[in-house]
Amino acid sequence: MSGQAVPADFSGRMLDLDEDEDLEVFSKNISQRDGSPMPNSPSSMVNQYRLEEDEEEQEDANTKDIFITVDSPESHVTAIETFIVYRVLTKTTRSEFDSCEYEVRRRYQDFLWLRSRLEENYPTLIVHPLPEKFVMRGMVERFNDDFIETRRKALHRFLNKISEHPILSYSPHLKVFLIAQELTSHKKQGPGFLSRMGETMRAVANSVRGLRCRPEEFTLMQEYVEDFSNKICSVDKVTQRIIKEQREYLDELRQYCPTYTLWAGSEEELAEPLKGVASCVERCSKETEEQIHHLSEVLVPALHEYVLCAETLKAVMRRRDNIQAEFEAKNEALASRKVDQEALQVEVDGLADRVELANNSLKGDWSRWQNSMRTDLKSAFISTAEKNVEYYEKCLAVWESYLLSQRVEPGEQRDGEDVS
Repeated sequence: MSGQAVPADFSGRMLDLDEDEDLEVFSKNISQRDGSPMPNSPSSMVNQYRLEEDEEEQEDANTKDIFITVDSPESHVTAIETFIVYRVLTKTTRSEFDSCEYEVRRRYQDFLWLRSRLEENYPTLIVHPLPEKFVMRGMVERFNDDFIETRRKALHRFLNKISEHPILSYSPHLKVFLIAQELTSHKKQGPGFLSRMGETMRAVANSVRGLRCRPEEFTLMQEYVEDFSNKICSVDKVTQRIIKEQREYLDELRQYCPTYTLWAGSEEELAEPLKGVASCVERCSKETEEQIHHLSEVLVPALHEYVLCAETLKAVMRRRDNIQAEFEAKNEALASRKVDQEALQVEVDGLADRVELANNSLKGDWSRWQNSMRTDLKSAFISTAEKNVEYYEKCLAVWESYLLSQRVEPGEQRDGEDVS
């Protein structure tokens, strides 16, 4: 993003796909301009993308030296609370680890502790978000199976995003999280309440004071983040609404099928075609249910994850601005004071180094985050496209088979006319 303007069309530019090429692939022509054969169906084009993705994933796997799995959720009930504990299994070849494999049990608040420590120690690095603390939309019961599985996947992605980061993956806090059987003693070593309160007060003061002059590249980042946040939130909301409408459509289909069956019982001459329609509706309702499940399991989590990422980015930008604001305030104080200049100069020099470090950290993480975001969302969009093609092809095949079964041959039609 550095040095580039905010894209005018986020949704199109993010995939780096040529619209004309897409239209050409989906056209009815059986050959391309160069004479090579076209894919037999839209799903074959999706398979090409899938093959490329698999090759990239294999390359990444060959270079990784730490693998983390979050699985085996267990419910724990005490007199005070009910919570879920997950197994965190780590396999690594890194020399700083004493063993090549570790297994620990962690609850959600342990993941929160890890993320807060990473943000405190690396304020201008982009730490991947965790799922919300409370019940997600659509979840009626807090600890039902769907909620637990959705959270497990999100926690698994969180740790793997951290483990893939060139700086965060070497954090001592991550190492402690992965290998320590108990975290209680380590949690006590964090900053105290007064220290955290002091940091908060300074951040508030700096935000009120504001910046004198933010570098242009970070202003462009800020604009991009706002633009990205608005668009991803809109897509997330509309997707949720579409799924809600599709669930209502599925309920209607389930009422539709028995109606045709009952009608067939009272119309002897129409019994066969009515039963055929009922069968088609039933099969299409099953395909619709599977499609809704796919959207809920693949597209919605990916979109919502990056809704949370947008909020993370805003927080990172605020922290960078606060560091710069504190430096500007101290620099102004140095220029106006005539006493204690030496001590203040040391403090200003330290803040100048901190600003430079913050800027370099964010710039380094920014392009990495964009590449990761585009890869994740592109994968979710392609998977959704593949499922949509499959859904409509299956429903089309169901109704085409019905039409073929109801086709009247010319000879049969003449026989019927003679009888009448």
